[in-house]
Amino acid sequence: MKKGRFTTLRCEMTGVHAVSADTSFSFGRHTHDQFGIGLIDRGAQVSMSGRGIVEARVGDIITVNPGEVHDGSPLGTESRSWRMLYFEPEVLSGVIQRQTENNMGCVELSSPVVHNHESAIYFSTLFRSLTDPCGGDSEIEREETLLVLLTSLLGYQHQERACAPRAIALARERIDDDPSLALSLYELSELGGVSQFQLLRGFSKVTGFTPHAYLIQRRLQRVRQLIAGGMSLADASHAAGFADQSHMTRLFVRTYGITPGAYAMAVK
Repeated sequence: MKKGRFTTLRCEMTGVHAVSADTSFSFGRHTHDQFGIGLIDRGAQVSMSGRGIVEARVGDIITVNPGEVHDGSPLGTESRSWRMLYFEPEVLSGVIQRQTENNMGCVELSSPVVHNHESAIYFSTLFRSLTDPCGGDSEIEREETLLVLLTSLLGYQHQERACAPRAIALARERIDDDPSLALSLYELSELGGVSQFQLLRGFSKVTGFTPHAYLIQRRLQRVRQLIAGGMSLADASHAAGFADQSHMTRLFVRTYGITPGAYAMAVK
């Protein structure tokens, strides 16, 4: 059988490796040293896993644990394509343990195939933010997306104490003080002494935005102020904390329905 196409992509997060594959190849039994989380983009496959024989189709999330024996073959005669993120154990273990309240050091992704549309969206967002130089905004976006993806995959059920109002206020103040700063979800949660998941849920409930979405709103507001004051689009984009003008433009149009250039003409 032909090998097909395998592409290793550069990742913006240490300890994470990204692969894009399109092949009809049948893989023999093997293991990985990392946690693997992926998404079937086309076709279908059947594989042996730690939970027996499973089938995965378009839109399904696939997972594998370190040391878990598995294989993989296409279902039918067609090839299949998928994207995969491989996480070094230390990257995910701490997050998984906090999510499940498991402090014993033994953690696993228990479902080799997950049929969940939201999880697929979270994965695609995370993959884009990790591999596309123009696809993500910041570390905080990657942290948020990884957290909600793992939450959806783990079937997170336990009741975590509510986030203290002061923790939310401190995080909001830090963003408001200077939205151009490169902030992390960890840094914001540490301000109020709460977990990242507590802050994510509490902040969203109070403001209607995740911390990352709130940060983007404040940056866009700053861009509008700077443009109205006569600053060039490129300089306003940089001063507000965006990676580049094109990225700012996409978000500006998505939020306000007009281009920054049209806005600049309107406020002259």
